[in-house]
Amino acid sequence: MSAEQYDIAIIGGGLVGASLACALEGFARDHHWSIAVIEAVPMPEDSEQDIPFQPSYDARSTALSWGARQIYQQMGLWSDLAPHAAAIKHIHVSDKGHLGATRLAASDHNVEALGYVAPNQGLGRVLLQGVKQAQHVSWLCPFKVTGFSVGAEQHTLQLSDERGAEKTLHAKLVVLADGGQSGLKEKLQIADQVRPYDQHALVCNLTMSEPHQNKAFERFTPEGPMAWLPLPQSNDIALVWTVPSEQVDEVMALDDDEFAQRLHKLFGYRLGGVERVGQRYQYPLNLVRASEQVRPGLVVLGNAAHYMHPVAGQGYNLALRGVAELAAVLDQAAQQQRSIADLTVLQEYLDRRQSDQDTVIGFSDGLIRLFANHNPMLGHLRAGGLMLLDQLKPAKRWFARQAMGLGGQAVRLKPIQGK
Repeated sequence: MSAEQYDIAIIGGGLVGASLACALEGFARDHHWSIAVIEAVPMPEDSEQDIPFQPSYDARSTALSWGARQIYQQMGLWSDLAPHAAAIKHIHVSDKGHLGATRLAASDHNVEALGYVAPNQGLGRVLLQGVKQAQHVSWLCPFKVTGFSVGAEQHTLQLSDERGAEKTLHAKLVVLADGGQSGLKEKLQIADQVRPYDQHALVCNLTMSEPHQNKAFERFTPEGPMAWLPLPQSNDIALVWTVPSEQVDEVMALDDDEFAQRLHKLFGYRLGGVERVGQRYQYPLNLVRASEQVRPGLVVLGNAAHYMHPVAGQGYNLALRGVAELAAVLDQAAQQQRSIADLTVLQEYLDRRQSDQDTVIGFSDGLIRLFANHNPMLGHLRAGGLMLLDQLKPAKRWFARQAMGLGGQAVRLKPIQGK
């Protein structure tokens, strides 16, 4: 069996891996790169792409910052994604049991929205369409990576599909974008730095009796922080609620009416009453950061590189900025006739990302440590801090930039051909 040769192989065709393929396509036209995306989970057939998109009520969603919109605009994908996304025009941050709040408005920062919320099904569908339109990208799905051999000039990947058919490919650069449970990362002996939070995220969709009016709420409570995010339907909300691990089974066992009453006790009736509770999901929360994100001919990206608390809704946005930065650094290296697999090139990418990662991870982790502490004195200090933040324009501007995902260096991408 002859091996297929690629310049770049992306392992994982989820949101991050597909976004990277789309970001690289514009540069691939200039440098004649060949790119493979390897995805283990079967995707919709081409015939299904023409069916009008209608997400299920229980579809999970992703918070996209204003910075994420700019990245997708450069790729030429935002016009397809926008119909699936709800704009966040206002953010209200409060601490239960204490006076004081911080309010952010898109109009104060001369932007259309502070961010957006998009069902993962809609976002994934748009990205998959982009990948399949890319002329320099091969979509290998469903294929699992069963072997990984590290070489001096290129790496060799062994693949197999559901029927046992095998394929071998060589790639100068391999990108691990296969998520937080990356088995390949473990096989390559890339260790994780892990800090458990002893908390679980509980996620579900809600229908409220009053429209959300494009407002998002971040509410810190004794039982954990909760985010109420607007969805495209005017009365639908995506709830992300952090609960102590020892309480998650009890909360998951509540019937819908009991669950709604628990939410009202913590959040009040800012959006009226809960009229419908969707299917609930829960997962444990840890702060995870890979000890190595680059090696010769290898990059670890997305949740495989860093996974953080969802309190600030910035995990995917941080990953997407990494996608854009990596594409830009590889383009620059190719223009300078340097190897895109060279460790010095990949280290330049990581050096550019380090500050943004440190800031966002530290910001999210700091919020949890500050607001999860039940010391009464700290409660008063938090309340005073929220009121002060609401009044101090420089501090509020910095806080807004974090919410808008405007960390890191701005990069320029090229659109997918035909967009």
